[in-house]
Amino acid sequence: MEKNMQLLRPVMFAGTASDVGKSVITAGFCRIFKQDGYTPAPFKAQNMSLNSYATPEGLEIGRAQAVQAEAAGVPCHTDMNPVLLKPTDDKNAQVVLHGKPVGNQSAWEYFMEDDKRALFDEVKQAFNRLSANYNPVVMEGAGSIAEMNLRSRDITNMRIALHAGAAVYLVADIDRGGVFASVYGTLALLPPEEKALIKGIIINKFRGDIRLFEEGRQLLESLTGVPVTGVLPYYHDIYIEEEDSLALSLKHRKQIGGKVNVAVVLLRHMSNFTDFNVLEKDARFNLFYTDNPVEVAEADIIIIPGSKNTIADLVAIRNNGTARAITEAYKRNKIVIGICGGYQMMGQEIADPYGVEGLPGSLPGLGILPVTTVLTKEKTTRQRKFYYRDAERICEGYEIHMGETTCEHPRPLNRLEDGTPDGYAAGATCWGTYLHGILDNEAVVSDLLAACGKTTTEEEFDYRRFREEQYNKLATHIREHLDVAAVYRALSV
Repeated sequence: MEKNMQLLRPVMFAGTASDVGKSVITAGFCRIFKQDGYTPAPFKAQNMSLNSYATPEGLEIGRAQAVQAEAAGVPCHTDMNPVLLKPTDDKNAQVVLHGKPVGNQSAWEYFMEDDKRALFDEVKQAFNRLSANYNPVVMEGAGSIAEMNLRSRDITNMRIALHAGAAVYLVADIDRGGVFASVYGTLALLPPEEKALIKGIIINKFRGDIRLFEEGRQLLESLTGVPVTGVLPYYHDIYIEEEDSLALSLKHRKQIGGKVNVAVVLLRHMSNFTDFNVLEKDARFNLFYTDNPVEVAEADIIIIPGSKNTIADLVAIRNNGTARAITEAYKRNKIVIGICGGYQMMGQEIADPYGVEGLPGSLPGLGILPVTTVLTKEKTTRQRKFYYRDAERICEGYEIHMGETTCEHPRPLNRLEDGTPDGYAAGATCWGTYLHGILDNEAVVSDLLAACGKTTTEEEFDYRRFREEQYNKLATHIREHLDVAAVYRALSV
């Protein structure tokens, strides 16, 4: 912690509902505090997401907190997200505590069986460690802070805010409508000790002329007695990673001439879709998500992504015809690649002898690669440096998987820094790997361009520099439309 900077109290960005923009605003303030000379760190007590990341220690946290840590300019750590829930189906989730899986539970078991005292103690200890080393801790709530039926078991909203003594800002999404009712109702349902923590209201995703909301601002302040800290306009020119995959099916673009068309197979249990962010933003590519066999067949590159339930998703793509489209495209020498669960699907067989994903059993794979996979009880989570094919420039990625994949005659795609092989390369147009983030490396992207015989006039894309630019643009956007000075005053008492 910087000794010459004023000690600030923690700040929490809580919500009237899910998907109101809490994660992005938290990332923006992490960057603002960093720009202003502080040493911030993000914190979300409990996250539910299939998008995860490996810390430098080889442990697992929600990807959103890794993004916020990057915005803050600090290494990510499990204390930033001590509890991660990874849904395995509609009713069950894997529980990850301090970066390690501790078992699967149904929603009823997790939320209803006790008041979460032991888990809340773990969360408090994680927060306390962060608070001792960073200034300020920038906290993110989860969903709505006014879920009355879950209040006694809450470990991630006002219960931890009270422990932290945080200044809380309530974020509401005006684009979805009902902003007055959602803000007023949320605040009305809070007990006095929780409402006393609320220092301001942030209206997010406003479209149109902000001056038209001035009367609305005054009405909200009059109704609630809480100041409106600002109104953030909806933006289209700032790109920050999304936390969940709810909108992926909407990211559908038609085939575009002059671009390399990339079809990511849309899986129900898709995980780590951030693997494709670089191609989505690289002007040389046209990337879309689809489970339509015709669209898959017409793409230049087909990517099978990771999955939290690989066997169930393999069955699903067989049933809807996508699997056949993939294998036919492979036979026509289209580029077909698989990452993590997608790599497992491309093999000869996936066995689940321990019932990791459901009932014990096995299933034939797509038969594209001569590898077999056995799902394991232990999860592998590591950041990795590696050499792609025979390239001399070192690349970076990370592993998060529960499975071991073997081959009688190995043809590794990558060589890890410690000499360990990874993946299988069937040729220039077909490969699989366990390395998430592999596409963030220009050596890999350039190889894909060459393999599909496409030439573009676009320049090489520096994704790392692009991300830094986006954090700075987000910070500027927030500074222009929120009363950041008022936030500092609330944190200085």
